[in-house]
Amino acid sequence: MCDGEDPRTWFNPDAVVRSERVEIDAPAALIWEILTDLPRYGEWNPFCIAAESTLEMGAPVHMTLKSYTEPDATFPNCEYVCAFEPEKLLSWQLPYDDAWPYPARRDQIIEALGPERCAYHSTDAFLGDTGIHVMRFCGPWVKRAFDDTAQALKARAEAIHARRKEAATA
Repeated sequence: MCDGEDPRTWFNPDAVVRSERVEIDAPAALIWEILTDLPRYGEWNPFCIAAESTLEMGAPVHMTLKSYTEPDATFPNCEYVCAFEPEKLLSWQLPYDDAWPYPARRDQIIEALGPERCAYHSTDAFLGDTGIHVMRFCGPWVKRAFDDTAQALKARAEAIHARRKEAATA
């Protein structure tokens, strides 16, 4: 799925969750720093409350996700790094498997808007023949989870950036 052709060019657009696009008063480098600091996800991320990976291409990303359908429940998830473009794109995928035939790809996109501003959004493309069915079942709660994550990332980045600017002028 991440080998060769980019699946973002051939997936069914009706089977894609898109988070809101948030503009952030912080540099793209800081967003990248936060997204790749997996041990700290539990400090700020309301959806992915724990994550572990080397973030090398093909490496597993072991996550603990908060359920948006069962209060106070969490569930494990493992996907695999398939794109890593510093300060631009961090992606992982759930490949097709006969035991779990629901492939997907998560892209987290950072767009520099200047030296101290950027934008962030994420997508989850549900791939293959089952993609549209997964979208109908999971799409609404995944959208909520991704929007919550985008807002939390914005708040964390802006707070860190303000502290660092203040410390630099002190």
